[in-house]
Amino acid sequence: MAAPAARAALTRPHLSLPSSSRRSPRLSLTPSSAPRLRGGAATSVAAGTSAAPQQHQVTTRLGDVIEAQQFDRDALNEIFAVAREMEAVERGSHGAPSRVLEGYLMATLFYEPSTRTRLSFEAAMRRLGGEVLTTENAREFSSAAKGETLEDTIRTVEGYSDIIVLRHFESGAARRAADTANIPVINAGDGPGQHPTQALLDVYTIKREIGTLDGIKLGLVGDLANGRTVRSLAYLIAKYHNIKIYFVSPDVVKMKDDIKDYLNSKGVEWEESSDLLEVASKCDVIYQTRIQKERFGERIDLYEAARGKYIVDKKVLHVLPKHAVIMHPLPRLDEITVEVDSDPRAAYFRQAKNGLYIRMALLKLLLVGH
Repeated sequence: MAAPAARAALTRPHLSLPSSSRRSPRLSLTPSSAPRLRGGAATSVAAGTSAAPQQHQVTTRLGDVIEAQQFDRDALNEIFAVAREMEAVERGSHGAPSRVLEGYLMATLFYEPSTRTRLSFEAAMRRLGGEVLTTENAREFSSAAKGETLEDTIRTVEGYSDIIVLRHFESGAARRAADTANIPVINAGDGPGQHPTQALLDVYTIKREIGTLDGIKLGLVGDLANGRTVRSLAYLIAKYHNIKIYFVSPDVVKMKDDIKDYLNSKGVEWEESSDLLEVASKCDVIYQTRIQKERFGERIDLYEAARGKYIVDKKVLHVLPKHAVIMHPLPRLDEITVEVDSDPRAAYFRQAKNGLYIRMALLKLLLVGH
């Protein structure tokens, strides 16, 4: 099979760019919300997807994945359709591995700790036949420790790979990387900013568990000030109709005003509450998060004041509707007791598995299209 560089010369979806552009077009998001277009990895190539169902004809064209609000409902529907296909591909890969991304190389640059996000991206790439270059603690074990800028690192790494997955400790770092790179960049979490692929898998999980996205009631619980997962989820769930969001958090980590303002602008009803049991009795989804000690710096007193205030336990299960689910981006500490794990409404490990399918779908769409 031809290498990615050779495949770049193959026929690709037409996408007009200004005549002054020095960069060849690649797959782009919807024009009104897409990040700036750049050249990069090749598109369509004949490849077998063993055990996959008939391919959904995707019209979404992805560029970078930087923030949750870049997606519209049509894009979400198409990403989720490809994710369903990826479930079959993953099951079939145990016998005859997929070759969809054979010859492609993904670089993962993680400047903050990660288990599920990094491993699921790497598993996704390998399940589709691609290869991985990885650095786990890039803040300490890369040239960043010598003072190299993020931009210089990105310019270097793009010379070795076809796509970059970046986790960084600074909000906005993913946008800086995307503005620098000539290949696709996926934001795997940028400090307290956003985590768009987590939001995608969260919404996908809600759809799979509840059966609908319109009309749901969602309780966001825990560290809402520092939690990039809840911020991205709020942005994404606002795409749907008749949503109500309850914010349940200690005073020191309440949801920030920018998210509340965004929800207001989209006509999404929200309410702050200090009563987790009351909120749980009304919700279709309880989305619990840990209090993030690493975001408090030296103010350990504030962390200790916030930690342990809202815990999902048997008392919450007692009032939670039978159809509802409990989600968590993980890792957890003590904010969900282990006795909850055996309840069928505990969806957080199924949620983590869904991350594999969403990331397989994104890699496929970014690198080879539909």
